[in-house]
Amino acid sequence: MVDFVGRRQELATLERELQKVAVGVGSERPGRCVMLRGRRRVGKSRLVERFAEQSGAPFLFYAAIGASPRDELARLARDAQASTLPLAQLVAAARPESWDAAFDVLAAALPADRASVLVIDEVPYLMDTDGAFEGMLQRAWDRVLETKPVLLVLIGSDLSMMEALNSYGRPFHQRGREMVLGPLNPAEVGRMLGLDPAEAFDAALVTGGLPLICAEWPHGAGLWDFLGEALHDPVSALLVSAERSLAAEFPPQAQARSVLAAIGSGERTFTNIARAAGIGATPLQRALELLTEKRMVAAELPVSLRPSKDRRYRVTDPYLRFWLHLLGPSMEEIERGRGDLTLARIRENWTSWRGRAVEPLIREALARILPDDQLPAAPAVGGYWTRTNDVEIDIVGADRAPIAKELLFVGSIKWLEQSPFDRHDLAVLHRHRAALTPDPVLVAAVSRSGIDCPGLDASYGPCDLLTAWPL
Repeated sequence: MVDFVGRRQELATLERELQKVAVGVGSERPGRCVMLRGRRRVGKSRLVERFAEQSGAPFLFYAAIGASPRDELARLARDAQASTLPLAQLVAAARPESWDAAFDVLAAALPADRASVLVIDEVPYLMDTDGAFEGMLQRAWDRVLETKPVLLVLIGSDLSMMEALNSYGRPFHQRGREMVLGPLNPAEVGRMLGLDPAEAFDAALVTGGLPLICAEWPHGAGLWDFLGEALHDPVSALLVSAERSLAAEFPPQAQARSVLAAIGSGERTFTNIARAAGIGATPLQRALELLTEKRMVAAELPVSLRPSKDRRYRVTDPYLRFWLHLLGPSMEEIERGRGDLTLARIRENWTSWRGRAVEPLIREALARILPDDQLPAAPAVGGYWTRTNDVEIDIVGADRAPIAKELLFVGSIKWLEQSPFDRHDLAVLHRHRAALTPDPVLVAAVSRSGIDCPGLDASYGPCDLLTAWPL
């Protein structure tokens, strides 16, 4: 197991919030609340636990499990006994039978003369359709919890439900600060695993930056060494994490899961997804709305000076995208000990799969880097394509998206091991640029293996891109 790495910015944010609580000791309402959301297995619980342990403040960490209210409250009492709150025994002794009562006894157990931390993990498990838990939380916060010097941290993996918790018209609206935890970024992955910049991007694509998967990657090992080991271990995090996340999100026969599998297999258009999933337009539309609401799928339009309806869909998590396309269909093969066949298939498809999968990561890196001495800042960095895909531009920087008023630059991505960006690639880029706009526009290239031609306004390699995420 590797050490806890990265997350400096997130830890600092939590520390600042706790410091504000500490400064407010003795005031009328010193309590503060942070609502932390992020995908499953990105390390939310570990981050907050690390913060609480390092803070030196007494804390209680309670994790809901989706059980009955009675069982959840019994679990709260057990977790309180294991906490460092000086009066934690009050919770266990009281044996509260409702969340109203539980919040009252929790408030009584919190110290009044120093800052403390109260964590409720997997809050969406406690949220019911009639909003009863949210109402009880709001009343408890307004009446007793906010009057104590406590940092209340609410954690959840269901992104849409956590957003709803703080939305207008809901009981807990504007009572806490929202915080989003993403996966480890490529720079953090590279440092954690001891990889050079190009290899760090490969690792970020395969692991999705999920700490649990990164923890199984031997320090300094290359991609193929890691895959060779993981594919011969049927219970490796690489193999089981996706299935567990999907099981937590959807019932086994849910149409949304079939649609996600179709998109993960490489289908990007509405018509092709419907054909691959074997469902009609109306249920497909509902499934796509659910998947985009859960942030599992992105629905993207080309960045252009003209409106377009050529929407494309992609799986947002690169690890899940990798699993759906290259691992999930081979699980039976892997389980019978033939991970070598799966590895050979990944080798055959790796270049084409990676070429498409790395594009969103590169666009994000450019959006973070710019402006620099080569290109101006771009409020929108996307791509351009036509319905027939006869014209496709990997990178389009514009003043806004999807319908731009001004195009700032266009670019091409060539992400191959031993093939630099050359004059043939530049000619294709100019030809496709002319189909997008007749006006002159800055031209850029992003290449894994360097540039072998003049005529570019800007160029970037793996080292340049990795600076988008300062460590």
